[in-house]
Amino acid sequence: MALQPDSNPSASLVTRFSMPVEGMSCASCVGRVERALKAVPGVLSATVNLATERADITFNDQSDPHLAVRAIEGAGYAVREDTTELAIEDMSCASCVGRVEKALSKVPGVLEANVNLATERARVRYLSGVVSMTDLENAVKQAGYTSRRLSRETADADDKDTERHEKESRSLRRSLLIAAIFTLPVFILEMGSHLIPAMHHWVMGALGQQTSWYIQFVLATLVLFGPGLRFFRKGVPALLRGAPDMNSLVSVGTAAAYGYSLVATFLPGVLPQGTANVYFEASTVIVTLILLGRTLEARAKGRTSQAIKRLVGLQPKTARVERNGETVDIPLDQVTVGDVVHVRPGEKIPVDGLVVEGASYVDESMITGEPVPVSKGEGTAVVGGTINKTGGFNFRVTKVGANTVLAQIIHLVQEAQGSKLPIQTLVDKVTMWFVPAVMAAATLTFLIWLIFGPSPALTFALVNAVAVLIIACPCAMGLATPTSIMVGTGRAAEFGILFRKGEALQALRDVSVIALDKTGTLTKGHPELTDLVPGEGFEYDDVLALVAAVESRSEHPIAEAIVAAARQRNITLAPIEDFEAMPGFGVSAKVSGQTIAIGADRFMTKLGLDVTSFMQVAERLGNQGKSPLYAAIDGRLAAVIAVADPIRETTPEAIRALHALGLKVAMITGDNARTARAIARQLGIDEVAAEVLPDGKVAALKKFRVNGARVAFVGDGINDAPALAEADVGLAIGTGTDVAIEAADVVLMSGDLCGVPNAIGLSQATIRNIKQNLFWAFAYNALLIPVAAGVLYPLNGTLLSPIFAAAAMALSSVFVLGNALRLKRFQVRTHTVKPSH
Repeated sequence: MALQPDSNPSASLVTRFSMPVEGMSCASCVGRVERALKAVPGVLSATVNLATERADITFNDQSDPHLAVRAIEGAGYAVREDTTELAIEDMSCASCVGRVEKALSKVPGVLEANVNLATERARVRYLSGVVSMTDLENAVKQAGYTSRRLSRETADADDKDTERHEKESRSLRRSLLIAAIFTLPVFILEMGSHLIPAMHHWVMGALGQQTSWYIQFVLATLVLFGPGLRFFRKGVPALLRGAPDMNSLVSVGTAAAYGYSLVATFLPGVLPQGTANVYFEASTVIVTLILLGRTLEARAKGRTSQAIKRLVGLQPKTARVERNGETVDIPLDQVTVGDVVHVRPGEKIPVDGLVVEGASYVDESMITGEPVPVSKGEGTAVVGGTINKTGGFNFRVTKVGANTVLAQIIHLVQEAQGSKLPIQTLVDKVTMWFVPAVMAAATLTFLIWLIFGPSPALTFALVNAVAVLIIACPCAMGLATPTSIMVGTGRAAEFGILFRKGEALQALRDVSVIALDKTGTLTKGHPELTDLVPGEGFEYDDVLALVAAVESRSEHPIAEAIVAAARQRNITLAPIEDFEAMPGFGVSAKVSGQTIAIGADRFMTKLGLDVTSFMQVAERLGNQGKSPLYAAIDGRLAAVIAVADPIRETTPEAIRALHALGLKVAMITGDNARTARAIARQLGIDEVAAEVLPDGKVAALKKFRVNGARVAFVGDGINDAPALAEADVGLAIGTGTDVAIEAADVVLMSGDLCGVPNAIGLSQATIRNIKQNLFWAFAYNALLIPVAAGVLYPLNGTLLSPIFAAAAMALSSVFVLGNALRLKRFQVRTHTVKPSH
């Protein structure tokens, strides 16, 4: 333990704390840190060591180590932090979440603990070198649960979780079957006698009431202390610790019904006249129905994590690698960076790399969400988990293990699924007190019915108190948010949308302005020849051949785009002579004896050529935000040319979809205002920030925040990283730079702007789903607990049987899970336009 009581008995209330401090460079730093720590209330002494970079602090028992952390940070230094994940077992409801979080947060050195009921995981942020895994595991154990550290190897951790869940599901199914077999005769004997007169006569005649009760006692005992023992094993210790959970409610409720029936069967004389009734059927049916609910819940929980299982399943187990001049199949964990891997048609690509030989088309839909196979040739990158379609190729490994794209995607999805939305904070506070409140309500119900109820008052008091205990369902409250997050983020991953932070799910729904970087986001990010309109007497390919031949001498991006267009049409470029570049005007040269001049309109005027014949075309190009160039051949005006960064095919559709969502669309660009306005008109963009320098994007975003509007920013370049971080939600185009992706909250793996409305639509659907779940969970309890307590009895004689209470309780969790699973059917609003071949 990093924080321990002093060994001196006389100083038993004194504790010592060793804390890592970063950023110290000299003795004066030591002095500053020591002075800052000694000023913290409760610190008795503080010694800082520059060599070990640690601060040894002595506290009195009333101190708060977090104050020491803030003091060090306030002095200008840092305290190193780490994060770890624990798998938490035996949690059954939302109140368990609060208890585990509270236990972990109390460990000295833990800064934050978040527990997720659906994923059954805890993410703990703590001071590095201060908190050990043993400290965390002991804290969880003292709270009444078990834990284990999750390894960073995603597949291994997932396999263990899957194995544990399958084992739990098998155990639940087996318990349910046994409980149902023994419960059915009890239910028939007791309820059949009440509902069917012929059955009542047969039981009384053939068995007799007492014998019937004896049989029910035996069968009920087998149910409660067989399949039902799981509730007592967890519920009773929790009750004794003063931290009752869902199992405690079931334990107390069934034990009350069973115990009362036991007394009625064997010691009826101790009960008031007319109250000797048995409720064995209630105790057994409650256990059976709750086991049914748990079984269905476990099955639904398995389905919520299918996205992760599918992603993990994408990776093959082996790879065909060149070793010592031979090609051998080896396990994936033995593949190293630099290996050459052979891939055949139809096989999965095992890890990330660069193609060194061969060519093929690769299905990357499981990574990007895009259905069209991507062409791969020498020098192109391939991603592990994708499927080779047609040809065979060899590639050199660049990333393995946790560094591969697929492993990072799995890690991002798991982080998002395990995160806690702001909406969940209030739920956790409520559920922490929910079970004790229900037990108090049950006790109050019992007393009111016992004192004021009609005869037999004791029977009414018992039945209604048990109904209150059983009807309450904190499980539904605890599952309402995390299950929707799990399914929503998993579904998003299938469309190539990665929520790096679960909070972005909630934040994205609230944005009202989408600010788009132009280059590489709205456009393809590189110039292309978009227009070449030949004059009278000239042919397209002839003009392009001559112009491209001249431009092949230039390194300007416009020249490169013209040359690339000629090569795409398989045009052979002729040699040139007398190349001359005139800054501000254009270029000229001789090609095959012909004089070629290319430049702006002022260059043509200088050459004595009139460009008015192309006035309409030039005006159209200008309205599209393109700057026209002209080409002259042997003193005749031959063509008007435009080179621009073309708009992506999917951009107009994406902007229409954003408008359909009621959002305002803004563009941030370094282009001049005229060009920017032309592009905005063409695309229907609402607001423009033009002539913005790379460091001015953050300021541009702030201008869009009028009247408290929340702004999302979409970008892809290194210079977009500050804006992505500044925006309320940052969305990075996945084909962009690692820096931009790291700064973003959401990553669009396909590099397609259509992912933006799809991400927002999914965010809206997920939050709507969460609200539906929370409404159901809270409304269910708010309405049915009073009914179970008997508030309707004075009005119309309605009482809720504990059996129906158990059925309703079991179904509430299943309903919440079923509603969350509806997100799996979410369909994208826009689809990528398939390129023509």
